[in-house]
Amino acid sequence: MKKYISKAPARICLFGDHQDYMQLPIIACGIDRYITIEAVANDQDFLLIDKQDLNESEKIQFSEPLEAIDKNDFLRIAMKVLKSYDCIVDKGYDIIISGNIPINAGLSSSSAFTVAWIQFLVEAFGMNQKLTTQVLAKLAYETEVLERNSSGGMMDQFTISYGGLIYLDTEAAKVHTLSANLGTMIVGVSGAPKDTFGTLADLKGNAWNAIHQVEKLYPDFKIKEANLEDIDTYKPWITNEFQAVFEAAIGNHMLTQKAKEQLEKADFDLKTIGDLMNEHHRYLRDYLMITIPLIDKMVDAALGAGALGAKIIGSGGGGCIVALCEDKNKEAIIQAIKNAGAIDAFEAKQSRGAAVQLIT
Repeated sequence: MKKYISKAPARICLFGDHQDYMQLPIIACGIDRYITIEAVANDQDFLLIDKQDLNESEKIQFSEPLEAIDKNDFLRIAMKVLKSYDCIVDKGYDIIISGNIPINAGLSSSSAFTVAWIQFLVEAFGMNQKLTTQVLAKLAYETEVLERNSSGGMMDQFTISYGGLIYLDTEAAKVHTLSANLGTMIVGVSGAPKDTFGTLADLKGNAWNAIHQVEKLYPDFKIKEANLEDIDTYKPWITNEFQAVFEAAIGNHMLTQKAKEQLEKADFDLKTIGDLMNEHHRYLRDYLMITIPLIDKMVDAALGAGALGAKIIGSGGGGCIVALCEDKNKEAIIQAIKNAGAIDAFEAKQSRGAAVQLIT
């Protein structure tokens, strides 16, 4: 019996939160928490799926029409997308889905699942083109964003597919691998719920409203070419409610560029990266207002225990934080984050990207 094992990592955004939907770049990395799909051929006319962590199971028949799919049914949405690439499910498998990525916590467990699922389907059933890392990322983006008409960007799908530390040019969908190793990172899980798509939709709409208001008077304006000195020029022409998100877009873009420049150095300074992360969190907290008191308390606790930098991860409203630190301080930082009210805190390392293995 054929057996496939498909794995995809969680991701951490270090710089560029709420930037990719404006076609601005991000810096992110895969970490050593995974969604794992184990699939064993069953000689039946269905896929029998056991979602262990959710204590759920379901059966997908080959003859089932891939229409009127619920927007959260990534299994069938991916099958629908892949069908257009001649990936046709015509053999049965018993499938176990498991993972150790906190759910709804800003670490992109859903995108890790989507990437691992697509990777398995293409490996098992083929398609009309070679499955490169770039193609995998684009298929996951098509599944999660384009097919669902979602407000999200492409950071999650590309970071998880490629792994390591990357700078993603979202306008060109081009990945630049950064060789820097950030060493010890601590992830703190708040346990507070978050509304990913609602937050994304609101902030995306506000950002584009601000940009369009500027473009009416300055037709040649490009957000990615603006700098901090330009803010005072453009702000008077932007409605008050959109000014903060506009300033954050420019400020965070500048921080991402500074971080890229630093991380490309052979002897990059981790403290400088930490300082830039702290500034990024300030924009997310004070301008985009996506944090909650518990998140800010966790960030302050990490910094007070010796972290070099700390910030919220994900769309906001809850989720996780990440802290950079020297190895000697990691236990103190983990305990400080827990004492601040986190339901969990753990060490994370940079991870390779998605991979699939056939075992016969």
